[in-house]
Amino acid sequence: MGRRQKRKGREVHGILLLDKPAEITSNDALQKVKRAYRAQKAGHTGNLDRMATGLLPICLGEATKMSAFLLDADKAYEGVCQLGTTTTTGDAEGEVVETRPVEGVDEARIREVLEGFLGEIEQVPPMHSALKHQGKRLYKLAQEGVEVDRKARRVRIDELRLEWLEGDRFAFFVHCSKGTYVRTLAEEFGEALGCGAHLSGLRRTRVGPFAVADAVDLETVQGRAEEEGPEALEDLLLPVEAGVSDWPGVELPDNTAYYVRQGQAVFVPQAPTHGWVRLVRQDGLFLGVGRVLDDGRVAPKRLVHL
Repeated sequence: MGRRQKRKGREVHGILLLDKPAEITSNDALQKVKRAYRAQKAGHTGNLDRMATGLLPICLGEATKMSAFLLDADKAYEGVCQLGTTTTTGDAEGEVVETRPVEGVDEARIREVLEGFLGEIEQVPPMHSALKHQGKRLYKLAQEGVEVDRKARRVRIDELRLEWLEGDRFAFFVHCSKGTYVRTLAEEFGEALGCGAHLSGLRRTRVGPFAVADAVDLETVQGRAEEEGPEALEDLLLPVEAGVSDWPGVELPDNTAYYVRQGQAVFVPQAPTHGWVRLVRQDGLFLGVGRVLDDGRVAPKRLVHL
């Protein structure tokens, strides 16, 4: 048997809250951060479109094991809706498909339309998305002029409000469940208003427990790495467990922690009776996340090794 190839880069563990700039993909941003840290392993927590800016949590090292939980987290966005014009992609990067007059659209009418989207709604994912059909990304098929049927998905809109209206554009804030396409929302707003619309601007402001106000821009990350080296960036990282910091914690004595690390479910006095939990050793070391079983035992589901 051949030797296992050693992974290149440094062992770095934590979560960087990045404020992604416009005009680069989420993967571009991820790779730039990974190079700045010279990290062995990195992953992001959900695509932002090229034109979008805002919060992109990037997980390094063992924190990548927590990325799926941030993918599932609620998100919040600030968007700008351009009325009267529809595009091939539903946003400003597409080609214009149709132009219609904008008549009778005022603040009262917009607020009325937005209110109708609150709660659970059905949404058909756009062709220009990263979802796959028979192993191929939908946006790749769309670039080839191919359109396929997409099943409607149920998403949840918890908060939706008008921020401002200027001429034929308005800004809105939305707090929504995972899987919500804000581009599709903008198109649906336009149809409900009778004039068509597309998304002309988007900024993500929250992902789960994280806010963009606490994020750092890419220029700062790259500049500090060049001037001071990758070690100087480590104070920008949040702990591995930060993405699940709002989950209930279960403290494990050393002997119980041993069995959990072997993948065994355990009984823990005074543990929650259901749901996901953080697993923490008595000395404060984060071990990973688990789920409470029907019989009351706590079963490890994703363990980290710090």
